Amino acid sequence: MKGFTISQAAAACQGRISRPDYADRELGRVVIDSRRVQPGDLFVAFRGEKADGHDYIPTAFDKGAACCLAERVPEGETRPVLLAEDVQKALERIAAAYRETLTLPVVGITGSVGKTSAKEMIAAVLARRFSVLKTEGNLNNQIGVPMTVSRIEPEHEAAVVELGISGFGEMTELARIARPCVAVFTVIGHAHLEMLGDLDGVFRAKTELLPFLPEDGVVIVNGDDPYLRAIRCPQRVIRVGLGTENDLRAEDVRAVGEERTDCTLVYEGRRIPVTIPAFGRHLVYAALEGAAVGLAFGLTDEQIAAGIADFRVVGRRGAVTETGFVTLVDDSYNANPDSVKCAIDSLLQLPGRHVAILGDMLEIGENASALHREVGRYAREKGVELLLAAGELGACFAEGAGDIARHYPTRDALIDALPTLLQKGDAVLVKASLRMGFSEVAEAVKKL
Repeated sequence: MKGFTISQAAAACQGRISRPDYADRELGRVVIDSRRVQPGDLFVAFRGEKADGHDYIPTAFDKGAACCLAERVPEGETRPVLLAEDVQKALERIAAAYRETLTLPVVGITGSVGKTSAKEMIAAVLARRFSVLKTEGNLNNQIGVPMTVSRIEPEHEAAVVELGISGFGEMTELARIARPCVAVFTVIGHAHLEMLGDLDGVFRAKTELLPFLPEDGVVIVNGDDPYLRAIRCPQRVIRVGLGTENDLRAEDVRAVGEERTDCTLVYEGRRIPVTIPAFGRHLVYAALEGAAVGLAFGLTDEQIAAGIADFRVVGRRGAVTETGFVTLVDDSYNANPDSVKCAIDSLLQLPGRHVAILGDMLEIGENASALHREVGRYAREKGVELLLAAGELGACFAEGAGDIARHYPTRDALIDALPTLLQKGDAVLVKASLRMGFSEVAEAVKKL
């Protein structure tokens, strides 16, 4: 937080500095893990279920922390602690105050599916002209967004910030911190329905972002999504998608092997041939979102195409691997009905027998069983030849898929059965919510 001092942080959160003689000390990044502290950082002492960050304040100072944000001063600690009644609220207010000192443009990304891919694509495009800071990993919540904003330095010319929520009111807090001038909405889907209720609730919660955009800002939406297609706001709206009614659309989409997708992006008479160095229909949408942001920032067609070509898949989000036995699509990072259907569509573009290995989709509300059955039916109707499922709700996948499906009571039982079920040349999708641990299933497939 270049140029931002302890005294400014204290004023922002109405906190008290235990050592006022350090009030003019400049703060660096926000850090919540004492092991990652670097000289100048602001260490935030959260109370967790397994550990209390207050116990690590001395360690943070020993590693060079400029200050610690906490609810109490550890006994005997003489170095500067910024005291607040609620560390979380204090952190949010500090980050928002620091953001107000910055003039660079910020792109905020939200949606039920595809936020991280969009973030990576947009950052790759903008990096063709600007020095860009982007959200690291999945630091997209009410702790992660302040951490991201704290890393913005004078050399950065743009920031791309992922905004993830699970309940009402959370987007309001994130938007107040990030203050984007460009908002990107990927999909309104069946995620976090336990808190948001239904798709109407998801739409309301996500669009809490809009009032925080300037009137001359830009709103980029998936125009193939019925909720987003109908969005109304004072800002300029760019609708992207595959449908001809979109402002920016993709034509001639074709998979080239397992590691490349080609298409042409069309916008107001401009035609931009692009190559996405990865596989999956969802990445065409990410490329559209990246191109739309590039257009809003005035990039050339050549810069947009080059930025899309620079994109790289993150972690286990649809990574394609030729194992020598099967083609594996490892999408075991997360799952909801919309993302699983999209993954199935992508799977079917690959040659070979199509096998979907699915685990429970979590946090999708009281209609979870019906939504799992619906995905099972979708897989069968689209042409999946074999569906393997595990988990309590996985049985509903199997019910929906009918005679193409087999259900196993546990993930380990499913793994044990893989050698007798998969055949050489299969195209295999592995997808489940993160807590289901299906990365182990993907690793088992690789070893066959």
